[in-house]
Amino acid sequence: MQRISHSRLMMVAAVVVGTIIGTDVPAARCDVIELKSGQKLQGEVLKDAGEQLILDLGVDIVRVPKSRIKTHTSDDKPKEAAPQAVEENDLYSSAKLPVRSVKDLTQQFGEAVVLITTPGGLGSGFILNDRGYCVTNYHVVEQETRIAATVFHRSGEGEFERRQINDVKIVALNPFLDLALLQIPVQKDLKFKHVFIAEDDELRGGDPVFAIGNPLGLERSVSQGIVSNRNRNFQGLVFIQTTTEINPGNSGGPLFNMRGEVVGVTNMKLLFGEGLGFAIPVAYLKQFLNNREAFAFNKNNPNTGYRYLDAPRRKTAGGPKRKKSSTPTP
Repeated sequence: MQRISHSRLMMVAAVVVGTIIGTDVPAARCDVIELKSGQKLQGEVLKDAGEQLILDLGVDIVRVPKSRIKTHTSDDKPKEAAPQAVEENDLYSSAKLPVRSVKDLTQQFGEAVVLITTPGGLGSGFILNDRGYCVTNYHVVEQETRIAATVFHRSGEGEFERRQINDVKIVALNPFLDLALLQIPVQKDLKFKHVFIAEDDELRGGDPVFAIGNPLGLERSVSQGIVSNRNRNFQGLVFIQTTTEINPGNSGGPLFNMRGEVVGVTNMKLLFGEGLGFAIPVAYLKQFLNNREAFAFNKNNPNTGYRYLDAPRRKTAGGPKRKKSSTPTP
């Protein structure tokens, strides 16, 4: 049996006390071990090996003899990391969060992702603040006025409960960026959880990302992938190309980085292709939210937004008139 020497244990303890205590550990379980010598170790106990505890410190895995342990406390529930340097405006918040596992981030921000339903179909969305402001895709609510949102919240027993909230208000629409801003009516007995918007665009090819949404109505589905290309061009706009699985129903849901910050809004995939999903970059999202008054919804016109008609055909003098094969759609 391999044993750790007293000097090595003290060296590791000194490193851990200086670098790990006081920071967020990405593991779901958090164990704090106080040694009889006064030092503290914080990490995840991987195994109780009889006379020793095998502890994952994040930077190393050590064996701690039980004879040298004074106290051992643990918390099986993931601790939500306190956001650092939070910047808020009147609609959304940005923060620098620590890197964590997909499992932990899903538990922390999963309640902020909602199911958007209309008479014509369904999609996903995510809540921006405790007043119920919510982002989704324009095509999810296009030409619809009867919109409902299903919120998933944890009960006292830790289980998710579904609550459908009707009469969701449309605040702003931008058909060109494929973005919509909604407002879910505030509930007296329910506090909305919200996401944080990435402060800047730091994505690079190969960076891990994950999405939470409702593909084909399969609620609260999580999929993970990487950034394939951070600026893929489609019709004059750039999109994030990702291997994260995107399917009908994911539209309007958040694309997260490994800090739990929203870096994009999932909106489409290529048909007959696998691993070819796309998301609207956070830069476009912020532009839409910061200038939402310009895209304010007109309740008398569910198709609010600029619509450009085709230019009139030029008539050739003396020439035969061409018969239109179809009427152009505005």
